[in-house]
Amino acid sequence: MKATDEYLLQFQALNRWFETDMGKMVLEHEREALQQLVEGLFGYYLLELGWLCHMPSYAQASPIRGFYRINPCHDARNQLVAMPEAVPIATDSVDAVVLPHTLDFAADPRQVLREVERILIPEGRVVIVGFNPYSLWGLRRRLPGASQHLPWRGHFISWGRVQDWLSLLGFDIEQTRNLLFRPPWKKAFLQRRFHRLNRLAQRYLAGFAGVYVLVAVKRVSTLTPVGLRWKLRHIAARAPVQPVANCVKAEKNDG
Repeated sequence: MKATDEYLLQFQALNRWFETDMGKMVLEHEREALQQLVEGLFGYYLLELGWLCHMPSYAQASPIRGFYRINPCHDARNQLVAMPEAVPIATDSVDAVVLPHTLDFAADPRQVLREVERILIPEGRVVIVGFNPYSLWGLRRRLPGASQHLPWRGHFISWGRVQDWLSLLGFDIEQTRNLLFRPPWKKAFLQRRFHRLNRLAQRYLAGFAGVYVLVAVKRVSTLTPVGLRWKLRHIAARAPVQPVANCVKAEKNDG
């Protein structure tokens, strides 16, 4: 089987899982969190870069009117079909980017972040949604045979590692949220009685949530004119300097 065919099968399998009852509930929890977060985003262009063909809409809560969705789906609702590792968008042109589980299933997650850094304007925001490996969801993917199926065969990158990658690219973390403390077993997950447990875990066990959402801002450091400063020092070093004793002697003679 060709690599492109295998990738297409994985892509289709991932979207099928997110169309199941469990997958839909995951997306619904994430949609609620994203709606709240995008309310604080401002600018002209908001870009969603991901793998999901039918991601629930959350952009209506954002003051950014220009919302565009880019993924590999050949769908009439997509403005552009592209891979997240190579986005055909101009450098420094987007105000905010949303990555819904994009890093979890990308062939090269760090390249995705490099593309995000490239297309974001200075002080632009990136919102990242990912599965937490240090949770019951992370434990579920370690069960025998789980790694053969999606979404469990995804990367499940910890938010700490994502933070390190972002820091190297010049981003600062603004805020994080933790979602889904329900166990990832269908019968238990779909029961509504876990609502109170979610609230308690949010307060005391936040680091063990099944999903994290983080917001990071692209910082632009102030450049120090090192070359100019070196040039001034060099000119000063070559300038003729009269000894202090000679200066004092010259003043006495003038008197």
